[in-house]
Amino acid sequence: MRFTEDLVKKEVLNSGANIIGKVVDIKFNNETYEIQDLVVKKGSISDSIKGSKSENLIPIDLIKHVGDKIILKGEYDL
Repeated sequence: MRFTEDLVKKEVLNSGANIIGKVVDIKFNNETYEIQDLVVKKGSISDSIKGSKSENLIPIDLIKHVGDKIILKGEYDL
């Protein structure tokens, strides 16, 4: 799916423009085939040196904008 390929490897930023990580996978709802969550791996230089493999699930409802980067909603956007 083209849209899925476009999302993987995009950086995810919080509402304060701080990098959360990069999208490594996408979870779909098996009944509706809609995107349910983005799997985001924390990513910084120090994390890669330490070998950290921490991943977070970001619900699709928390996404404010998808462009070159994915921006999450802030507390005032909810």
